[in-house]
Amino acid sequence: MAKVDKAGTRPLAVVTGASSGIGYELARQFAQNGFDLLVASQGAGIVEAARAFEELGARVWSVQADLAQYEGVETLYARIQEVGRPVEAIAINAGVGVGGDFVRDTDLKAELNLINLNITSSVHLAKRVLKDMVARGAGRVLFTSSIAAVMPGPFEAVYAASKSFLLSFSEALRNELKDTGVTITALMPGPTETNFFHRADMDDTRVGTEKKDSAELVARQGFEALMAGEDKVVAGSVKNKAMAAAASVLPQPASAQLHRGLSEPGSGRRH
Repeated sequence: MAKVDKAGTRPLAVVTGASSGIGYELARQFAQNGFDLLVASQGAGIVEAARAFEELGARVWSVQADLAQYEGVETLYARIQEVGRPVEAIAINAGVGVGGDFVRDTDLKAELNLINLNITSSVHLAKRVLKDMVARGAGRVLFTSSIAAVMPGPFEAVYAASKSFLLSFSEALRNELKDTGVTITALMPGPTETNFFHRADMDDTRVGTEKKDSAELVARQGFEALMAGEDKVVAGSVKNKAMAAAASVLPQPASAQLHRGLSEPGSGRRH
């Protein structure tokens, strides 16, 4: 449980991509554990999500903004400043996937949007929020990476690379900030039951058709790792941990082939 300060105010957590999936469940974890919330998402569903979090006892502010745009991140940070309370924790979670053959199938604009959301907005928001945290000498940051970060991702080439960036970025920041009172944690889920695979056009892949972890389980494990100050957590099933461990020892071509078996278009029909 989060500690209430002397003024009787619950600590504030910020969650991006909070209208659905892992982000929604992360916001629920914060609300259930004594935090007030500022939640953000591109879609109008963030308003309805905010009402659900309020029913858990949290005071909630919501922001509808496209974080793939520079102005969207600035809008969110301005709202954080307007609330006027220190950010005790932030889950930089908003992200998107694109599935398919990079050269022959996928859309460049979709992939550049992915880079802007998954990578650029994460760096931008971290730059803004971490300066305030370090000045206070306290704060917790959770980046949603993926077990895709530890292996090449054929047919998710840009997505997997973006998650590798976030893992490397979080581990570097953690080392830079080790004496500041600010902790950085990477959440590394495996396949999770959200609308991610449908939006990424991966319904016919093996990973798209197989049983997945619940977003609630992934979020709970991520929240617990964040509050414990851990550097990273491979969340979800034991299979995820085994896959991440295997990828760490396999040669890169072999781990790429392993990923291909899960993500190649049509692999769901062959399995």
